[in-house]
Amino acid sequence: MSTARHLQDEKSVELTLVGAPISEASKFELQPLPTRIAFIGNYLPRQCGIATFTTDLCAAIGTEYGVHRLFAIPVNDPDSSYDYPDQVRLELTQEDKTSYERASDFLNFNCNDLVCLQHEYGIFGGAAGSHILTLLRKLKMPLVTTLHTVLRQPDLDQRAVLEEIAQLSDRLIVMSEHARDLLRDIYSISREKIDIIPHGVPDLPFTDPNYFKDHFNAEGKSVLLTFGLLSPNKGIENVIRALPAILQKHANVVYMISGATHPQIRRSEGERYRGSLQTLAEELGVSDQVIFNDRFVSAEELVEHLGAADIYITPYRQEAQVVSGTLAIALGAGKAVISTPYWHAKELLANGRGVIVPFDDPLAIAEAAVSLLENSGERHAMRKRAYLYSRGTTWRRTAQAYMTTFQRARAERMSRPRATSKDLAAAEVTGALPSINSSHLTSLTDDTGIVQHAIFSVPNNIEGYTTDDNARALIVSVLMDVSAQSSQSNFARLSHRYLAFLLLAFCEKTGRFRNFLSYGRQWQEDVGSEDSHGRALWALGTVLGESEDPGLRGAAGRLFEAAVPAALTFTSPRAWAFSVLGLQAYLDRFPGDRAIQAARNKLANRLLDIYERSNIPTWRWFEKSLSYSNARLSQALIVAGDRSQNVRMLEAGCESLRWLLAEQHREHNDIFVPIGSMGFLMQGAEKARFDQQPIEACGTISACLQAFKLTDDSNWLREAWSAFRWFLGENDLQVPLYDPTTGGCRDGLHPDRVNENQGAESTLSFLMALLEMQSIELATLVEPNQEMSVSN
Repeated sequence: MSTARHLQDEKSVELTLVGAPISEASKFELQPLPTRIAFIGNYLPRQCGIATFTTDLCAAIGTEYGVHRLFAIPVNDPDSSYDYPDQVRLELTQEDKTSYERASDFLNFNCNDLVCLQHEYGIFGGAAGSHILTLLRKLKMPLVTTLHTVLRQPDLDQRAVLEEIAQLSDRLIVMSEHARDLLRDIYSISREKIDIIPHGVPDLPFTDPNYFKDHFNAEGKSVLLTFGLLSPNKGIENVIRALPAILQKHANVVYMISGATHPQIRRSEGERYRGSLQTLAEELGVSDQVIFNDRFVSAEELVEHLGAADIYITPYRQEAQVVSGTLAIALGAGKAVISTPYWHAKELLANGRGVIVPFDDPLAIAEAAVSLLENSGERHAMRKRAYLYSRGTTWRRTAQAYMTTFQRARAERMSRPRATSKDLAAAEVTGALPSINSSHLTSLTDDTGIVQHAIFSVPNNIEGYTTDDNARALIVSVLMDVSAQSSQSNFARLSHRYLAFLLLAFCEKTGRFRNFLSYGRQWQEDVGSEDSHGRALWALGTVLGESEDPGLRGAAGRLFEAAVPAALTFTSPRAWAFSVLGLQAYLDRFPGDRAIQAARNKLANRLLDIYERSNIPTWRWFEKSLSYSNARLSQALIVAGDRSQNVRMLEAGCESLRWLLAEQHREHNDIFVPIGSMGFLMQGAEKARFDQQPIEACGTISACLQAFKLTDDSNWLREAWSAFRWFLGENDLQVPLYDPTTGGCRDGLHPDRVNENQGAESTLSFLMALLEMQSIELATLVEPNQEMSVSN
């Protein structure tokens, strides 16, 4: 049997997640694949096992998923620099704590989906590698940590570092069951947080060792092999001491030692260890049978070195090793293995996949080697068992397992979000309302209107304009102008600009508003959405109901009259609701207009009708789903029901709003959690918790304040405060969305971070909410931090 294709009669190892086959974790694969992944750990060409592992893992994930936005952040040891490939974006200096701080800022700034840490105590600076904590504490995205070392008897620093890494990590990966058991028994870490993913191995063919022996002048000889970085704890001297006894029985044996001296050992001791091995071989008279390949073996060379070996030997001197990459790779190449009983070896070599010998026992090594050399049938059967076992651990399978863990980490962060310490310190939630800051609103507005998007706080002109946002902006600017109570206010100028946009957007031929306008002032469609038309009607009604500017009101009145008929043909419940709010704002100023009364009643009754047909005791809502601008549906019924003296309409509005509030407090009764836009909430399904949008908080505040004005029930007021404090930092991430330095509002909450862009919709949602809160002088009417409970 010379190829893997013929070896199908034995079972390979299962890649495991939380103690179960990877197939059982398939539900996490429904989560979107992360595309921006940062790996922290050593990286080739630095010569160490972690560097090789990190490089191989990145390559495997990139190949399997076509993910090109993978990058690495390696650690440079003292007085060293490396010619890294382009995949390395940033470098850590081992003992420079500020480099760790800069790296956390870099990762947060670049909005990475996930960070994967390769942890080994010796590669990071500080006591027991504690400098890495400086970086991890500030990360805002999910963190998955691979633990390459888990100690049974850690010192105080080692325990403290690992326990904090475990606390900061969303998932932990280990490569053996023994490591998982140590985490549970020694560090009290829940098994549910730990995934077992064996060390990846190259997908090598099952070959005859004689094929590669001529590369090492070992034709016709039996080759024993040890490869990897040399250091005194590897126990190579015990194999050299075993050689005389082996050679007595098999004179054609050579022992090949492939690998450079470990860089840390070379810095402190030079080549003393290698020299001692060479001296020992000479003293025992076996120097001609020992081949030293003094080089860091590349992936390409490894195929040849392993391919030439008849027996692979790992003679390590200590049991406290939870992973050995070289041993895993040897099994993956289908080698007969002799090993001392360190933790990982006992696990990998169980069930006849290798031979275990005692520590520091050259005679036992000799006996095992002779037995395998003399029994070719058993040696080849052992090779076959090892090879088949490792088929489940090829780098392709490892990449798949890592990606499943990454998806699970993101899903769990989404369902159980948490704030970083930096966010907790930054969020100062008080009962005081901020003052109005229109700077960002002005920044987003040019001579056409308000630009819809921003990159951070800079207008993103390429995205152009929308009727939706200019309608919102018109409402806000009118309310700001009214609250300013000054003829010198600049808000009137803004109102004229936004109304001019709506005049441009309206098409007399269709009686409809267009919505999307490019930055070059080209309309992107002939007819906009029903919702954008409803928002425009709402804005026009607000002008007519609130503004004292005769020119503004005159232009708005003409457009209002032309826009009302189309609203009566709409099928969108939200367009109905927006239109009702606009019609009622007009009627508050001109209550006797019977035509507008009839239009309001027609649209409001449509809302009531779909509510009556849809609501049941467990789902008191207008539709079979909750999506966006939800509270505006309830608000429209509350307003229209009160003004038209329709008791059932008012009751339905309050009833649906109470139910919505309960849904928005389901996870945490003490904080506002709006329906997330990444899936929303379907009846009978699980609510999407993210992305949380400012428009939902704004709508909730408006509806609750309207209910409070009509009922005098302070519960509504406390709910409005709860939603408003969401803007200020009382949310899942404990991070403010409102930016008092710019006057803008960030675009929403992701499960791992705030969206730093300050677009028009978000900023206008905050300003509208603030204006409504200020209008009712909440700070003097109710204690803002008073607890409340919401019931159906």
